[in-house]
Amino acid sequence: MPGKAKAIRKTTSKGGNYRPTKKGAGMTKKGVKAYRAANPGSKLKTAVTGKVKKGSKAAKRRKSYCARSLGQLKKSSAKTRNNPDSRIRQARKRWRC
Repeated sequence: MPGKAKAIRKTTSKGGNYRPTKKGAGMTKKGVKAYRAANPGSKLKTAVTGKVKKGSKAAKRRKSYCARSLGQLKKSSAKTRNNPDSRIRQARKRWRC
């Protein structure tokens, strides 16, 4: 069926598409590459984890992600919100939110 995106395999093991929660959650480089191969024209990128210049593209991506993920965190259950090991909390930590 044209226009239908292929799903990428969701794995958390070594060399998988998703980083384990203990290592900061989110997608790996391999996962982003697989997603982009399955979805031509995608501009998906990995997390902005390093030091960035104020006002740079990377800084803007980080600010945008942090704002979006805060909304996700607020809408999650109290158990998830208060658990420091939850995927959303670990991903926000990795992005330095």
